[in-house]
Amino acid sequence: QVQLGESGGGLVQAGGSLRLSCAASGSIVSKNTMGWYRQAPGKQRELVATISSGGTTDYADSVKGRFTISRDNAKNTVSLQMNSLKPEDTGVYYCKLRYYDGKSGNNYWGQGTQVTVSS
Repeated sequence: QVQLGESGGGLVQAGGSLRLSCAASGSIVSKNTMGWYRQAPGKQRELVATISSGGTTDYADSVKGRFTISRDNAKNTVSLQMNSLKPEDTGVYYCKLRYYDGKSGNNYWGQGTQVTVSS
């Protein structure tokens, strides 16, 4: 089993910055992808950014140039630096870890952290 714990959410004014962090613990396969997803009220959960253990990143178009994802493989942590925040970035942000065990994909989620951007 894998456990994920997020921190760093909060309330910020538009144009401000926040940094989210997620720490993974448990039985972690070294080759994996970690990422951040968000869910706004009344909307489906959507991808924000992902990063593989090899460092390959992927971003939603809406956050490109504003958000930066990074990870520390030795510590099994992933971070999301969010700059130039907009009210539409408001939502619950979830950390996710995914790995393939040779038979199927395995997905683990954190409990989520609230990000609120006021206009």
